Amino acid sequence: MSFDAEGCGATRAATAAVAELVDGEPVIDAARVGVDEVDEAIGGLTPVKRHAAQLAADALHRALAGAAASSKTLAAPQGDRVLIAMSGGVDSAVAALLERERGAEVLAVTLKLWADPETDGAKACCSPEAVLGARAVAHSLGIPHLTLDLEEEFRRRVVGSFLDGYGAGATPNPCIVCNGEVRIAAMVDLAERLGAGRLVTGHYARIVEDEGGPLLAAASDRNKDQSYMLAALPPAMLDRLRFPLTELSKPEVRAIAARHGLSVAKKPESQDLCFLAGQGKERFLRRHAGLGEREGDVLDRAGRAIGRHRGHHNFTVGQRRGIGVSAPEPFYVLATDADANTITVGPRAELAASTVRIRDAVLHRDGDRVDAVKLRYRSTSIPASVSAREAGRHAELDIELGKPFDAASPGQAAVLLAGEAIVGHGTII
Repeated sequence: MSFDAEGCGATRAATAAVAELVDGEPVIDAARVGVDEVDEAIGGLTPVKRHAAQLAADALHRALAGAAASSKTLAAPQGDRVLIAMSGGVDSAVAALLERERGAEVLAVTLKLWADPETDGAKACCSPEAVLGARAVAHSLGIPHLTLDLEEEFRRRVVGSFLDGYGAGATPNPCIVCNGEVRIAAMVDLAERLGAGRLVTGHYARIVEDEGGPLLAAASDRNKDQSYMLAALPPAMLDRLRFPLTELSKPEVRAIAARHGLSVAKKPESQDLCFLAGQGKERFLRRHAGLGEREGDVLDRAGRAIGRHRGHHNFTVGQRRGIGVSAPEPFYVLATDADANTITVGPRAELAASTVRIRDAVLHRDGDRVDAVKLRYRSTSIPASVSAREAGRHAELDIELGKPFDAASPGQAAVLLAGEAIVGHGTII
């Protein structure tokens, strides 16, 4: 360990103290060092000088983030060790508490996925501000904390597909891609390199077993169930995951946090996509995809122009508000056409679909096991069957619905169910 520092005496002293604290220590022990440990090591700082301890601790954790992002083994397996995905919110903090209470050695990791001066970092779960908040929560519990920087991959695979989808007239669900292809896999890999047997998250979801192995299912609190957002996780990865909040409701989680005096016990939940926090979708699309105001026609089902709109990307199938067309009954968006920059509208009855086609479909079990589908995050599942019979990947397949469904939006995920278990998924086209 070496260091270099410029600044006031407190900054140089704090940096030297960090070097002394961690020189020769394992990565896990170095990850325990935070602002309070640095402050104590140099005998206590006045409030006006406490920033020196913050700077030194941040420098250390940036160096540790480099180790976390490498392919190196950072610790050998030892006992019951788990890695908790800590966002800085109440759910992951309580998950960490529950794991520690059952006797596990708990380590924490927070993902840095997005840094944008236009984003409200305090409301995002993956911003630099969120990383600092999560680190503070972890250290308050005596838990080592690491940061994993996936911003480049997140920008390319998640935000990129989000922008492309809206540009093409779809309504993508970036959380499905993020959980299924970016976040969880990277943290499972880090858990292995830290010698942790499981990655633990604060998601409200359940893992069930059948003759083919583990599958996802809904949590006990159906109002908070997040299994839909995790549907793209490969079943093989479920063996490496644990969801301690499976049987708890949100009020129960907050009560546990309050009993333990956690600062995040009453922290409000984020209500938007992490990279949209504080700026909204319309502004984001204008800045990052050049999708600004672009007038086009509002069409009826016969193709007649009955109004004007400000850009196809501002509308999604099933939308009612903002159409701006007077009619004897409420009109809904029935379709969007990116190339022509038009939207087609009509009465709600014309939204109903009895068949939905999906692309990039994955079946974890044979298709004849499918008996229901969920077509939106907060919608209820409806009876269904699929055209494919064999498990595996399918470029496209059709879903026959047991009853009509309004607003099956292109770009959204279709999650296929067998009883309570998720047995497949695909993207609505």
